[in-house]
Amino acid sequence: MRPAVAVVDDAWLIRESIGLLVPGLEVVAAVGTVEELVRLAPAADLVLLDLHLAGPERRADVRQGIAAVRTLTGHGYRVCVYSQEERRFVLAACMAAGASGIVSKAVPRDRTEALFLEVAAGGTVVPQSVVGILEVLVRRDRITLLSERQRQILHGRARGLSYARIARDLFVSESTLRGHWFELTRSLSDSLRGLTAGEIEHALGLAPGDLLEFWADGPAGPEDWWRIDGGAPGQGPAP
Repeated sequence: MRPAVAVVDDAWLIRESIGLLVPGLEVVAAVGTVEELVRLAPAADLVLLDLHLAGPERRADVRQGIAAVRTLTGHGYRVCVYSQEERRFVLAACMAAGASGIVSKAVPRDRTEALFLEVAAGGTVVPQSVVGILEVLVRRDRITLLSERQRQILHGRARGLSYARIARDLFVSESTLRGHWFELTRSLSDSLRGLTAGEIEHALGLAPGDLLEFWADGPAGPEDWWRIDGGAPGQGPAP
């Protein structure tokens, strides 16, 4: 049975075409705002979420960014961010806010479908830029739950090494390594959600407050819909 997926994207073409482009998914809802999806409350295994939802008119009553992730996970949805956003701290903040995966809109169609299916099946998809942040946090003992083997795998993936190369270096099969990575990314994602902006800033050598506008434990509420773009706050809906 195909996973049931809801799409939240303010681009009409994406909403209308995603079911055709990714036939492994059953699209049960395709809407332009998080508010509309919450109102419809469809049963879905996964929500594909664009981070920038205000549209050309920059509506202040539309949740987007970290606020959108929070809202959907708060309603029990499993979220995969599907966006053109590339800033690594923003993407890491999405994971800290509860997103189970992040997929770039620049990824080829076949690979995109495989990643969506992986997240829908309970996996965690972490972009390379965020893997680098996680590896630094592990090395600096902000994330301490990993075994030595898991640290070795993370070290290799943070440097862009393929599964095949890491498997050879560690003398394990590639399928075994992929299983380790599946569990490792889920553990890292859970650990990231428990860290504060201050802990991340200290570990990465950033100035206090540098991550506050992005991080999941930063200012929350009706004013934080805009923080993904860094614009002026507006009056959004109550959380």
